[in-house]
Amino acid sequence: MPAAPLTDFSRLCVHTVTTKPWSLEQACDHYARAGVTGITVWRDALEGRDPAAAGRRLTEAGLEIVSLARGGFFPAPDAPGRQTAIDENRRCLDQAAALGAPHVVLVCGAVPGQPLAESRRQIAEGIAAILPHAHAVGVKLAIEPLHPMYADARSAINTLRQANDIVEKFDDFVGVAVDTFHLWWDDQLETELARCGRLGKLFAFHVSDWRTPMADMLNDRGLMGEGCIPLRQIRGWVEAAGFRGFNEVEIFSTRYWAGDQAAFLEKIRAAYLAHT
Repeated sequence: MPAAPLTDFSRLCVHTVTTKPWSLEQACDHYARAGVTGITVWRDALEGRDPAAAGRRLTEAGLEIVSLARGGFFPAPDAPGRQTAIDENRRCLDQAAALGAPHVVLVCGAVPGQPLAESRRQIAEGIAAILPHAHAVGVKLAIEPLHPMYADARSAINTLRQANDIVEKFDDFVGVAVDTFHLWWDDQLETELARCGRLGKLFAFHVSDWRTPMADMLNDRGLMGEGCIPLRQIRGWVEAAGFRGFNEVEIFSTRYWAGDQAAFLEKIRAAYLAHT
């Protein structure tokens, strides 16, 4: 059953990449004025900034820091490459801790031409390698399964079942970020969301829409209501699984990035209530 319509913005989070042309400071000011209550910070938005100072500015503006995006990309064809990824993920965890983010979103990675099973093994090994550091700094890890069209180079974790199979091997510091753009097509999604909830591993919920046709497989996501994803139904499944966190708007769109970001933010607010 679809979830009840949303009536306020108390669970609205926007990713900084959604309004990519804005600096972190601009995003902070505009989000706060628009009544957005949460923010997920992308690492590029932190370049040249002290993460701790950035975190203070965001929280003083009334924004809850929902997560830091992104870590991951563990697989590599050789051991030095895999170690480089582990080291970078430790730096990402340090950055998240300084910022005040409770978890890091993991886009887990893949190697073109390498068997997916091997990439998945390397992903599990990479998570195991950084988990002690995650505990040390108090930041959790959220695996984000990506649509199979990205299985060659972006992620060998392509279904929620695959993510659940990995996270159940680890403690409560490793969970899942569910993104409707990546998972809406899966006929096992409701079942696996319930499983994720039982495991206590559902850390995050991302929303956007699937445009038909898509001009670009990465940078032409739709605003909620512009496509074919049953967002309210999936939100109902997510909430039935026990999730009570933010609904995070994550839209990669060269169309929207080319326009007025303040006007886009108003469209996000309207679409959030009408379609999410």
